[in-house]
Amino acid sequence: MSARTTKPHEIVERALGLSRADGCVVIADEHSTANLRWAGNALTTNGVTRGRTLTVVATVDGKEGTASGVVSRSAVTVDELEPLVRAAEAAARGAGPAEDAQPLVTGVAPSPEFTEAPAETSSAVFADFAPALGEAFARARAGGRELYGFANHELVSSYLGTSAGLRLRHDQPNGTLELNAKSPDRTRSAWAGRSTRDFKDVDPATLDAELAVRLGWAERRLELPAGRYETLLPPTAVADLLIYQMWSASGRDAAEGRTVFSRPGGGTRVGEKLTELPLTLRSDPNASGLQSAPFVIAHSSGGDQSVFDNGLPLAATDWVREGELNRLTTSRHSAGLTGLPTAPGIDNLILDGGDDRSLEDMVAATERGLLLTCLWYIREVDPATLLLTGLTRDGVYLIENGEVTGEVNNFRFNESPVGLLGRAVEAGRTEKTLPREWGDWFTRAAMPALRIPDFNMSSVSQGV
Repeated sequence: MSARTTKPHEIVERALGLSRADGCVVIADEHSTANLRWAGNALTTNGVTRGRTLTVVATVDGKEGTASGVVSRSAVTVDELEPLVRAAEAAARGAGPAEDAQPLVTGVAPSPEFTEAPAETSSAVFADFAPALGEAFARARAGGRELYGFANHELVSSYLGTSAGLRLRHDQPNGTLELNAKSPDRTRSAWAGRSTRDFKDVDPATLDAELAVRLGWAERRLELPAGRYETLLPPTAVADLLIYQMWSASGRDAAEGRTVFSRPGGGTRVGEKLTELPLTLRSDPNASGLQSAPFVIAHSSGGDQSVFDNGLPLAATDWVREGELNRLTTSRHSAGLTGLPTAPGIDNLILDGGDDRSLEDMVAATERGLLLTCLWYIREVDPATLLLTGLTRDGVYLIENGEVTGEVNNFRFNESPVGLLGRAVEAGRTEKTLPREWGDWFTRAAMPALRIPDFNMSSVSQGV
């Protein structure tokens, strides 16, 4: 009998029943995906996949402390459950005491749907989107441009059970749409992306119209040297930068003096003003349209994530509040080490506090500057300042007297997201966005455009 023919909650219960460890956590993740791909104004492929991953965490108490062992496997049959549980127990017995050891979480009410079948996606998620995409192909063809891209929808039902009595479940939909428009000679390219839960709120016609305008801007080409330019960062670029900042906001690392959030002389910068703009960077598992798991689902320990925290409830958290650093990410263990509040990471990120101006309004208010499309190939240069480098992509446009007058060459940039927040002079309307660089790992974001008076374009790039 395969694990796929056995209900996920039954797999969790069987694994827990097989455990001989002092503590046990079992996570069954049911995956399903549906996708469409297209090139040259025509669909090329589509498909649907299904799968299950089982993670077993065994904890073993010893004289020197509690050890943990973690084993994850895909496509586990019922007959393979016991070897999997024994492997996790052997890993725990062979390990030294776990530094992050804590009592397993208790006292969380069970999910009413824990025993129900997993949620699954299918090609039906594209029932309205696919015909609209076909109409966009026809318009693009008539307009002399070619559309390339893909749409992907994933649904993950996670079942979490522990020997401490937790029985929790979370269903996470995740949809992404990326669309490239190219001129027939391939000399001009423009990109747009969207994040969605169900593809009911994305309109290919709107994106195609946006890309047509950008291809029109690119008909005039100018060359600019490296330098510092007043720059409008669109929401997608802001998301990529602030997601990396979030990933780097470890409370423990900051307390140990290793990051941009470390206070000179010791401690952290919590309580310090990072920007004069009234910006709040926050995460909320219940944020409308960006809902994420309301409890910790940790498949491994590392940094400020701990398998011992599995099932710990998550609440809305302000990382930066009204411009002031308010929280750094911590597990229960690292919170105890640093004296900071427990604040596990949450799988969405929102920047609020700008005005209601659209990106178009901000362009109209620009005397001379650059408008970016997106960023890619972002890499860390210096963790002490969180200096990042990367490239612009798919369109950098020159703004003169409130109008876009042409496309300029691409650049390599060198900037710190913390520094950018401190130098930003305007934030626009917050809107849902898809980060271009981190879209494979983090899609639930809402950001405003930011105006940076002196964005550092450190060198000219030949990228497209």
